[in-house]
Amino acid sequence: MGEREKETLTKLELQIMQVIWRQGTSSVSAVQEGLEQRLAYTTVQTMLNILERKGKLKRRLRGRAYEYSATVTEAKALSHAVRDLVDRMFGGSNEELVMSLIKSKQLDAKQIARLTKKLDEEGGEG
Repeated sequence: MGEREKETLTKLELQIMQVIWRQGTSSVSAVQEGLEQRLAYTTVQTMLNILERKGKLKRRLRGRAYEYSATVTEAKALSHAVRDLVDRMFGGSNEELVMSLIKSKQLDAKQIARLTKKLDEEGGEG
């Protein structure tokens, strides 16, 4: 498994991670109940094991069942996902990503002004 595959989460993996980020340490059945879509217990168990192999979760035997907890924060996973998107789709250029959002009318002048103001307030560089 390459480094990119280890870092990148599939849609289902992300949904499972979101349950654990929201609920904290969880059993397979707790994750299963926390998902919006109904999945078989064995499917959830398989996905949790994949996430553990990827290093996103750690598991601990508690009684007769494993409990899973996140080893990465939601912010870190989001950062990796955005970096992967920018690298794959925009040749590593953040500016190209923003221009794409502007060209596709997903970001307009008012939103840019709001973001600029937020950056200034947080001490970001212009």
